Amino acid sequence: MGETMEFNIKRDLLSMGIQKTLGIVEKKTTMPILSNLLLRAGRNRVTIMATDREIGLVADYEADVLQEGEITLSARKLHEMVREIQGEVIHVVKNERDVVILTCDKAVYRIPGIPADDYPLVVGQDDLPLYKIKGGILKELIRKTAFAMSTDEMRKNLCGVLMETEKFGDNFLIRMVATDGHRLAMMKMDTGEKDFLVLEKGVIIPRKGLGEIRRLVEDEPGDVFLGIRQGTCVVKTDHTLLKVSLIDGEYPDYRRVIPAEKGVIFGLARDKFLHALRRMSVISSERYNGVIMTLSTDKVVLNSNNPDVGEANDEIEVIYAGETKNVGYNVTYLTDALDVVDEERVDFEIGEGMKPGIVRAVGNENYFCIVMPLKL
Repeated sequence: MGETMEFNIKRDLLSMGIQKTLGIVEKKTTMPILSNLLLRAGRNRVTIMATDREIGLVADYEADVLQEGEITLSARKLHEMVREIQGEVIHVVKNERDVVILTCDKAVYRIPGIPADDYPLVVGQDDLPLYKIKGGILKELIRKTAFAMSTDEMRKNLCGVLMETEKFGDNFLIRMVATDGHRLAMMKMDTGEKDFLVLEKGVIIPRKGLGEIRRLVEDEPGDVFLGIRQGTCVVKTDHTLLKVSLIDGEYPDYRRVIPAEKGVIFGLARDKFLHALRRMSVISSERYNGVIMTLSTDKVVLNSNNPDVGEANDEIEVIYAGETKNVGYNVTYLTDALDVVDEERVDFEIGEGMKPGIVRAVGNENYFCIVMPLKL
């Protein structure tokens, strides 16, 4: 017969802990236990763990523990149960047959568990040096770059974001870069910290892990802690420790993609440009999602012509006084690049020949997105 376990915990805390595991637990897995989370009741704390072997999460919260113990339960089902329960405090009991009973007011749920013995261990790295950084900085770096990651599993090293640090004056800068071979987004920020993680070569954080880091810092504008060792990135907040296995591979030298010579630059309002591109993308399909831009004095004319769907034309005012230029881009790539810009105005640089175009925010030196042109 199994051991028993019993505790009382605030519904909000339990709900928050379970939610953090949902992106990690595997929906389709050959090991059923990996779609479970582990609940462990110890000294006045309840610890919630989840892992898919690449990403591990440990969250712990205060609880009134009457009997210590542990069990693994379906993360999705538990989430649905706790979400539907109304009341402040949930009473959780595990009986000898590994069935967990949740009680809150008059509502009672029973859910069968799997013993925790077979659960893969998520080990904390107690001796790992962690460095302070504002959660808002990580969130912004990810927001400005993640869209440009590759989804092509054949190019594993591009299915993630490169993170680098460098000393700049007294402080450290942190930079993220993502590319899928057709576009590249780069964002850098001052950490405001004199002592920070030194990354000689940079590390590649995989797509899923990056999503979990983003989720973790979403509600943490204050300080979080970051550490990296032996192929693992650790992010720690007040209640949560997240471990992400890094991609083992070389990231291409993105500096070689940045054009050395200046192209033709025109300035325009970010919102107007974005809305015009969205009007063009109505015409897009899997086979064709190009927009042709014709730049002339003080205006750019946009045209999207898709034999399967129809045609769209639009015109916007720009600041430009050079010769007429004709160039085509993937409309989605341009939209993505502008979508993350917060500034009101952007400069768009058209490269000569088949050189890439560059989107920059006016008044923000820290971000740019490079987009390869289409053959016209």
